[in-house]
Amino acid sequence: QVQLVESGGGLVQAGGSLRLSCAASGRTFSRKAMGWFRQAPGKEREFVAAISKNGDTTYYADSVKGRFTISRDNAKNTMYLQMNRLKSEDTAVYYCNVPVEYYGGNYYDWGQGTQVTVSS
Repeated sequence: QVQLVESGGGLVQAGGSLRLSCAASGRTFSRKAMGWFRQAPGKEREFVAAISKNGDTTYYADSVKGRFTISRDNAKNTMYLQMNRLKSEDTAVYYCNVPVEYYGGNYYDWGQGTQVTVSS
Protein backbone atom coordinates (compact mmCIF):
# COMPACT_ATOMS: atom_id res chain seq x y z
CA GLN A 1 0.00 0.00 0.00
CA VAL A 2 1.26 3.44 -0.88
CA GLN A 3 1.92 5.84 1.99
CA LEU A 4 1.59 9.56 1.43
CA VAL A 5 3.41 12.21 3.47
CA GLU A 6 2.57 15.86 2.97
CA SER A 7 4.86 18.67 4.09
CA GLY A 8 5.67 22.32 3.51
CA GLY A 9 2.70 23.99 5.17
CA GLY A 10 2.97 26.91 7.54
CA LEU A 11 1.79 30.36 8.46
CA VAL A 12 2.04 33.00 5.76
CA GLN A 13 0.62 36.45 5.18
CA ALA A 14 -1.96 37.06 2.51
CA GLY A 15 -0.24 37.55 -0.82
CA GLY A 16 2.62 35.28 0.14
CA SER A 17 3.73 31.92 -1.22
CA LEU A 18 4.28 28.37 -0.03
CA ARG A 19 5.43 25.18 -1.72
CA LEU A 20 3.90 21.93 -0.56
CA SER A 21 5.43 18.50 -1.15
CA CYS A 22 3.86 15.06 -1.24
CA ALA A 23 6.24 12.13 -0.87
CA ALA A 24 4.89 8.72 -1.83
CA SER A 25 6.29 5.33 -0.94
CA GLY A 26 6.10 2.35 -3.26
CA ARG A 27 6.66 1.82 -6.95
CA THR A 28 3.27 2.80 -8.31
CA PHE A 29 3.59 6.58 -7.96
CA SER A 30 4.80 7.12 -11.51
CA ARG A 31 1.91 5.06 -12.89
CA LYS A 32 -0.81 7.11 -11.20
CA ALA A 33 -2.33 10.51 -11.69
CA MET A 34 -2.11 12.42 -8.42
CA GLY A 35 -3.81 15.41 -6.91
CA TRP A 36 -4.09 17.86 -4.07
CA PHE A 37 -7.09 18.33 -1.85
CA ARG A 38 -7.84 20.59 1.10
CA GLN A 39 -10.19 20.73 4.02
CA ALA A 40 -10.99 23.93 5.85
CA PRO A 41 -12.45 23.92 9.36
CA GLY A 42 -16.11 22.95 9.31
CA LYS A 43 -16.07 22.22 5.58
CA GLU A 44 -15.93 19.17 3.37
CA ARG A 45 -12.68 18.14 1.76
CA GLU A 46 -12.42 19.67 -1.72
CA PHE A 47 -10.38 19.10 -4.84
CA VAL A 48 -7.59 21.59 -5.54
CA ALA A 49 -5.48 20.32 -8.44
CA ALA A 50 -4.53 17.18 -10.33
CA ILE A 51 -1.69 16.07 -12.58
CA SER A 52 -1.47 13.14 -14.96
CA LYS A 53 1.03 10.35 -14.38
CA ASN A 54 3.59 11.83 -16.77
CA GLY A 55 2.83 15.44 -15.86
CA ASP A 56 1.56 16.61 -19.22
CA THR A 57 -2.01 17.31 -18.15
CA THR A 58 -3.17 19.35 -15.17
CA TYR A 59 -6.52 20.39 -13.72
CA TYR A 60 -7.28 23.10 -11.21
CA ALA A 61 -10.23 24.17 -9.15
CA ASP A 62 -11.51 27.56 -10.29
CA SER A 63 -10.66 29.04 -6.90
CA VAL A 64 -6.92 28.42 -7.35
CA LYS A 65 -6.50 28.68 -11.11
CA GLY A 66 -3.75 31.13 -12.02
CA ARG A 67 -2.33 31.13 -8.48
CA PHE A 68 -1.38 27.49 -7.82
CA THR A 69 0.84 25.22 -9.91
CA ILE A 70 0.97 21.45 -9.54
CA SER A 71 4.04 19.48 -10.64
CA ARG A 72 5.71 16.15 -10.02
CA ASP A 73 9.10 14.46 -10.09
CA ASN A 74 8.57 10.76 -10.70
CA ALA A 75 12.26 9.99 -10.13
CA LYS A 76 11.80 11.25 -6.57
CA ASN A 77 8.28 9.89 -6.06
CA THR A 78 7.27 13.40 -5.12
CA MET A 79 4.55 15.83 -6.13
CA TYR A 80 4.49 19.56 -5.44
CA LEU A 81 2.02 22.39 -5.14
CA GLN A 82 3.39 25.89 -5.61
CA MET A 83 0.93 28.31 -4.06
CA ASN A 84 1.27 32.00 -4.87
CA ARG A 85 -0.83 35.05 -4.02
CA LEU A 86 -2.33 33.20 -1.09
CA LYS A 87 -5.64 34.33 0.35
CA SER A 88 -7.22 33.82 3.75
CA GLU A 89 -9.71 31.44 2.15
CA ASP A 90 -6.83 29.13 1.22
CA THR A 91 -6.42 28.32 4.91
CA ALA A 92 -6.93 24.56 5.26
CA VAL A 93 -5.22 21.24 5.80
CA TYR A 94 -3.82 20.11 2.45
CA TYR A 95 -3.68 16.47 1.42
CA CYS A 96 -2.43 14.56 -1.59
CA ASN A 97 -4.10 11.50 -3.08
CA VAL A 98 -5.39 9.97 -6.29
CA PRO A 99 -7.73 12.40 -8.05
CA VAL A 100 -10.54 9.90 -8.54
CA GLU A 101 -12.85 12.73 -9.59
CA TYR A 102 -10.89 13.03 -12.83
CA TYR A 103 -9.18 9.70 -13.28
CA GLY A 104 -11.35 7.19 -11.46
CA GLY A 105 -9.89 4.42 -9.36
CA ASN A 106 -9.64 4.42 -5.59
CA TYR A 107 -8.07 6.65 -3.01
CA TYR A 108 -4.98 5.57 -1.15
CA ASP A 109 -5.13 5.83 2.63
CA TRP A 110 -5.12 9.52 3.50
CA GLY A 111 -2.00 10.97 5.06
CA GLN A 112 -1.85 13.44 7.94
CA GLY A 113 -1.93 16.45 5.68
CA THR A 114 -0.08 19.71 6.13
CA GLN A 115 -1.63 22.82 7.65
CA VAL A 116 -1.63 26.04 5.64
CA THR A 117 -2.70 29.17 7.48
CA VAL A 118 -2.98 32.48 5.65
CA SER A 119 -3.29 35.56 7.80
CA SER A 120 -5.01 38.62 6.41
